[in-house]
Amino acid sequence: MARVPVAGQQPRVVAFGGGHGLAAALAAWRRITGQLTAVVTVADDGGSSGRIRREMPVLPPGDLRMALAALAGDEEREQTLAALFQHRFGGSGVLAGHPVGNLLLTGLAEMHGGDTVRALDELCALIGAQGRVLPMADEPLDLVARVETVDRDDPARVRTIRGQVAIAASPGRVRDIRVAPADPVVHPAVLEAIAQADVVSLGPGSWYTSVLPHLLVPRLRAALAESQARVVVVLNLEPQPGETDGFSPEEHLNVLLAHMDGVALHSVIADAESVVDRRGLLNAVRSCGAELLLAPVAEPDGAPRHDPERLSAALASVVGAR
Repeated sequence: MARVPVAGQQPRVVAFGGGHGLAAALAAWRRITGQLTAVVTVADDGGSSGRIRREMPVLPPGDLRMALAALAGDEEREQTLAALFQHRFGGSGVLAGHPVGNLLLTGLAEMHGGDTVRALDELCALIGAQGRVLPMADEPLDLVARVETVDRDDPARVRTIRGQVAIAASPGRVRDIRVAPADPVVHPAVLEAIAQADVVSLGPGSWYTSVLPHLLVPRLRAALAESQARVVVVLNLEPQPGETDGFSPEEHLNVLLAHMDGVALHSVIADAESVVDRRGLLNAVRSCGAELLLAPVAEPDGAPRHDPERLSAALASVVGAR
């Protein structure tokens, strides 16, 4: 049975993901609780993060930086620092395209002998973060996927693609995915946060490259399987090109369930307007013993983005934090 938050107390929440999807979830969760831990993917190999991890033995900082910015305090100074973290250098030199926060995090981790968690904690304090940011593993990860091409005449219908950027850019449908190394080291702080959590949330975000990777790490999956936390999944508003082309909400859910391996699922949140086959999704949710909440969680203007206020209200209702 899932742990129930103590009445009158803020729930302890661990949110898994990366990139814009995790940032959206954090923007919603921070309206509910200050006891918030973001556990962030470390498999990014593109852009600034890719350049940094190819040149230095560090975790790719981009997704970690975005989570930091999403949790920044509300004071003017804190918001200014968060904007600085997100600012990308212009021009055409060696710094062009690098966000300031990526360089700050990388430099601070190097100062602390490669201790990224210590660096993240210090940056959280600097920007008055409403929670904590932790990496999902203590070493950089690579994603390796088998992708079925769209060309039916291709003699090699299924190809093995390595790297987050390459997977996202490959035309076709991802059939399965794994992380390399297969059993990376996970920081004790991550496992402790999971053990103490009242709620664990997955999604929204790039399904194969930001959401599923957490379930592919044996130590994370084992900790989740042992946890008494309520597990909440927020489904995407639409399929993502290159990863989940043509996926219905229930297909997203079924792919996730195939990777849970002993991890219980308690609640699924989906945008009411984005679900075509409501009965099909409801049946998929009920088949795994979970409950479905259909609610307006997208931006009111119709943009395919989650609205923080609306998503926060939906999350609060499923975890009893209204």
